[in-house]
Amino acid sequence: MKKIYAFTLKSYLGPLVLTFFIALFILLMQFLWKYIDDLVGKGLEGAIIAQLMFYASATFVPLALPLAILLSSLMTFGNLGENYELVAMKAAGISVWKIMRPLMILSLAISMLAFLFSNYVQPYANLKFQSLLYDVRQQKLAFDITEGVFYHGIENYVIRVGSKEKDGRTIHDVKIYDHTDRLGNIKVTTAQSGYMEMSPNQEYIIFTLFDGYSYTDIVSERNYRDNRPFDRTAFKQQRIRFDLSEFNMNRTKEELFKSHYTMLNIKQLNMSVDSLEQRFEERKKRYKTSFAQRYQNFATLDTTSKAMLAMKKPTEEVVVDTTKSFIDHDSTFHLEWPFIANFDKKEKGNLLEMALTAVRSARDNVIFNKNDFNYQQENIRKHLIAWHKKFTLSIACLILFFIGAPMGAIIRKGGLGLPVVISVLFFVIYHITSITGEKAAKVGDLDVVTGVWLSSLVLFPMGLFLTFKATTDAGLLDIDSWRKIFRKLFPAKTKTIA
Repeated sequence: MKKIYAFTLKSYLGPLVLTFFIALFILLMQFLWKYIDDLVGKGLEGAIIAQLMFYASATFVPLALPLAILLSSLMTFGNLGENYELVAMKAAGISVWKIMRPLMILSLAISMLAFLFSNYVQPYANLKFQSLLYDVRQQKLAFDITEGVFYHGIENYVIRVGSKEKDGRTIHDVKIYDHTDRLGNIKVTTAQSGYMEMSPNQEYIIFTLFDGYSYTDIVSERNYRDNRPFDRTAFKQQRIRFDLSEFNMNRTKEELFKSHYTMLNIKQLNMSVDSLEQRFEERKKRYKTSFAQRYQNFATLDTTSKAMLAMKKPTEEVVVDTTKSFIDHDSTFHLEWPFIANFDKKEKGNLLEMALTAVRSARDNVIFNKNDFNYQQENIRKHLIAWHKKFTLSIACLILFFIGAPMGAIIRKGGLGLPVVISVLFFVIYHITSITGEKAAKVGDLDVVTGVWLSSLVLFPMGLFLTFKATTDAGLLDIDSWRKIFRKLFPAKTKTIA
């Protein structure tokens, strides 16, 4: 049995490692295509890009690992069945359950490692990845002046170069607009030729210009808009230095991202949830108290039609058009409610306008607080979802193993053909149900536990069914066996002959 276990493990580990890195590579390429515009043309160092790719790969493990386990287990048992090795083991008295035993232990160990990864490694990777990605996206494009195009990359300056020679540093027909005074194009420098060079410390770019003029509009004199006075200075050679420190990537403090729920472990999530729930309860109590104090008249207001229209005749009808302003005193609106009967028409309109203003203010206050309460509840749900997701990866690895291994033993097809199709089908079901349940739990349409564990609840019966079929040698794809089952469920009615 030890040789059989070693053979099974050897057949399983190769496809597992291969499919894991293939899935990780595909997800990483998807990430590159998504953020390619934020990476290209910014002069990023190779070390920065390597760090970004490494931390991004770590965040993709929750997707790559379940897919790798599903595909590798299906390929392993498919290859064993296709090469009749599984039949030989069965003929020797070894059941499929015993053949799966070492892989079950390995899958259980992988599930435990997946939990440790989700709880300790992934929050750290998310923190590094999100902070680094934010800095990269905020990074300016590298200094690059194109011929005949106004360059706005340097703050408070606009530079235009008519042409550049092949050496990349010699330039002709140069115009530099200085906007440091923020008064428009009042300072302009032109030159026939020049060259660009970086300072030794790479923090400045120096323009050395030849045969040009510097124009400065004088805006301090009275009526300068009519007279348009300006100074013109000719030069044979002039050097202008531009600071390039803003092109250096500045790292944001990681402490600003640490409070996000995706960057917390279970212990930190428990503390955050307790704090958020306590803050939410205190917020509701404060609102209840302040509302009762601010709108005391609402508590005693009798809104029944009998009380408000007690002085009206039974046959009269009161119609209130809230779309019209009660300040319009030419309106034919007429009220004789008891509590405003002693006021004239103008005063009645003013009183009703004040009442509507108070009601609208109360309505806006209720809507604002309702939205705030919904936001706080959603934030609590997001933290709870992150807490449960620490465990879903481990359980998903086990469930997908019990789907892939029995399915491979049943279909008896190895390689990257049919197993890939079946694996993708099950993984799509897992991923769609997971995303759907998670989104429904975030907005409150589903309970948090139900939403997060929806994919596991859907796939767990499938795993049990396929494992039962594989271990009992029941024909899953045999039409006759299914026909017998349906005959037992829906027996045909027999006709009696008189």
